[in-house]
Amino acid sequence: MTAADLVVVLAAVLLSIGFAALIVVLLRVLDTLRALRSEVDDLRDETRMLIDDLRISADEARESVDEARHDLERFDRVLGSAEAIGDAVGSTVARSAFSSPAIKAAGLARGASRTMARLRRKPTGSSVIEVGRTPSDELPTPTGRKRA
Repeated sequence: MTAADLVVVLAAVLLSIGFAALIVVLLRVLDTLRALRSEVDDLRDETRMLIDDLRISADEARESVDEARHDLERFDRVLGSAEAIGDAVGSTVARSAFSSPAIKAAGLARGASRTMARLRRKPTGSSVIEVGRTPSDELPTPTGRKRA
C-alpha cells in the first residue's frame, strides 16, 4: 500500500467517524426538538385554559361594570329628582314661612303710616270730605294679591 492509499483510507475512516458523530448529534437535536414540541403543546393547552378563564372573568367583570353603571345612572336620576323636589319644597316652605309675616309687616307699616298721616292732619270736627279729595283716595288700592 502506498502513502496515497493510506491517506485515502485514513480520510475515509475519519469522514465515517465524522458522519457518525454528526448523525448522533442530529439525533440528539431531533429528540430535543420533539421534547420541546411536546412541552410547547402542553404549555399551549394550559394557557388555553387560562386564557378561557381570563376571558370568562373579563366578561363577568364587564357585566358587573355595566350593572354598576346602570345602577349609578339610576341613582343619578333619583338624586336629581330628590334635588328638584328639595328645591321645590324648600322654595315653597320659604315662601310660606316668609311671605305671610312679610305681608303682615307691610300691612302694619302701611296702616301705621296712614294712621300717622291722619293724626298729623288737623281734625275739622266734621265729616266733610276735603276739597280735591275723593272717598276713593282713602281706600287702599288693590294690588291683585290675595290675602294670606
